[in-house]
Amino acid sequence: MKKHFLQTGLALALSAVLAVSGSFAVSAEEKTGSGTAQGIDGDVKVEVVATDEKIISVTVTEQNETPGIGSVAVDELPGEIVENQSIQVDDIAGATVTSTAIKDAVKLALEDAGIDSAVFDVAVEKEDEEAADAEDAEYEADIVIVGAGGAGMTAAIVAADAGKNVIVVESQSMVGGNSVRSTGGMNAAKTAAQDENEFGESAGVEKQLAAAAADYADNETITALAQTVQEQWDAYQAEPEGYFDSVELFELDTLIGGKGINDPELVATLCANSADSIDWLDSIGAPMPSVSSFGGASVKRIHRPLDDEGKVVSVGAYIVPILQKNLEDRGIELLLNTTATKILAEDGKAVGIEAEGDQGQTVTIHAGAVILATGGFGANLEMVSELKPELEGFMTTNAPGALGQGLDMAKELGAATVDLDQIQIHPTVQADTAALITEGLRGDGAVLINEEGLRFIDEVGTRDVVSAAEIAQTGSYSWLVVDQAMVDASSVIAGYISKGYTVSGETYEELGEAMGVDAEAFAKTMETWNGYVEAGEDPDFGRTSFANPLDTAPYYGIKVTAGIHHTMGGLKINADTQVLSEEGEAIEGLYAAGEVAGGVHGGNRLGGNAVADFVVFGRIAGENAAAYVG
Repeated sequence: MKKHFLQTGLALALSAVLAVSGSFAVSAEEKTGSGTAQGIDGDVKVEVVATDEKIISVTVTEQNETPGIGSVAVDELPGEIVENQSIQVDDIAGATVTSTAIKDAVKLALEDAGIDSAVFDVAVEKEDEEAADAEDAEYEADIVIVGAGGAGMTAAIVAADAGKNVIVVESQSMVGGNSVRSTGGMNAAKTAAQDENEFGESAGVEKQLAAAAADYADNETITALAQTVQEQWDAYQAEPEGYFDSVELFELDTLIGGKGINDPELVATLCANSADSIDWLDSIGAPMPSVSSFGGASVKRIHRPLDDEGKVVSVGAYIVPILQKNLEDRGIELLLNTTATKILAEDGKAVGIEAEGDQGQTVTIHAGAVILATGGFGANLEMVSELKPELEGFMTTNAPGALGQGLDMAKELGAATVDLDQIQIHPTVQADTAALITEGLRGDGAVLINEEGLRFIDEVGTRDVVSAAEIAQTGSYSWLVVDQAMVDASSVIAGYISKGYTVSGETYEELGEAMGVDAEAFAKTMETWNGYVEAGEDPDFGRTSFANPLDTAPYYGIKVTAGIHHTMGGLKINADTQVLSEEGEAIEGLYAAGEVAGGVHGGNRLGGNAVADFVVFGRIAGENAAAYVG
């Protein structure tokens, strides 16, 4: 009997050994492959390590996707593919093109490794819908902030620094909203950076004073500001010191740019707090040392960030990660994929919100105050076309979360709105991708060229004027032209080239042919323009902002057209960012900052004022909400 058991045990042990050794003998071979697909900002290259039956790793080895947008898909999607063993994972909200590029590149990488990609091109198995439902959740906070764009995160940082417990909810899977898409900079007046740049005289001042006298003589606010600016300008010319700018000139530019329908109190608040807000950004690790020209500004006022090489970078992609890190450093709770649906109220006071989580669960946050920072409604094309039918069919530069939900929630509490039909189109939207091309190029010396090879407008005019002129050109588009000297000074332009947005030529004639315009006329236009730059005078269109001649080959052109960019209208607020009712009374406990609020920009927003808006009013909202809850 013992012998039988011994033989049986040996047999079982031998079987086990054979089974284990057999499994090693037939273990699947790991293979490595690479694939490339087109993202929104150029090629996305992926390396995959896999067997015939298992994806072991997915690595994005090369990409140039937009920080804070496409980069989120780059960070998250490879892990999702490995975890689910499927290419058919959900796209990252707001980064669909990048998500698709990564998945297409993974398929190609599998095939490159000699693996049948169809094995992994299967639907992700999801738990039973009822079982997957997450439990409802309730939170308590001093302040709840709806929206994690520039205004929301700024308000959260300030409120937390005031000692308050803050929760931020964001409908998307990433922070940033429209703020991360901002490419230009931030307007601010009377800053140290302006004086350090030593720009000398400012020719645009007299032009703006003339406009105030000619077009706004019946506007008491503009007339009073113009008188003050004239006195300041006269005194500066008599004894020049530093760089000429003033809070009042900033106000004047903003009001004239906004067609005089802005709320003067909000404009005064924006401008008076702008320089201090530049200092605040510096204090949280976001210095803005470069100063340049932008559309509608009389002087060089837009402040921009620089990279380690001293090149200008896109302001949104620069600021947003720094704001997010400041949230993390302070331990501020951030609930992503959480869409606010209702503002809770008691006795007419805002006391929290209800929201829906990513699995359909109800999230309730009880709070002493609510700050709405939900952005505008520029991605809600149905709403845009209802308010302004002539914009039906236009492309949009807006983030997918800019749908106007904040307006709807506040209106249910009786909130008033202002200027909802004031919707801005931007003249330099890349014609094939709807990517926003920064106004900074024009401020730094770029020109706009039509199909006939001619300039047709003062390129640094206000966005509405430049857009209207562009739409009136043959084909309703134009070419934005820069030279190699501008490329060398800007990582932003270099990025446009790497993304495939440009055509180029070693001579003006070559670039003209590449753009498909009248090459001979274009060459003559450029030579004439360079003469205007040298003379500091534009007799054709009255441009007063000049940089360097565009005379360093090669030359580049970006095809641009107008697209829906900013909604100036929104909730009616006062200078303390309190949301006002239809009766003009403040709704207790309810604040709004950023693009969800109207009145700041009037009929047209100046480039560089959106960042100023979300920093200035985001700070005010955070401070006042913190003071309100005590």
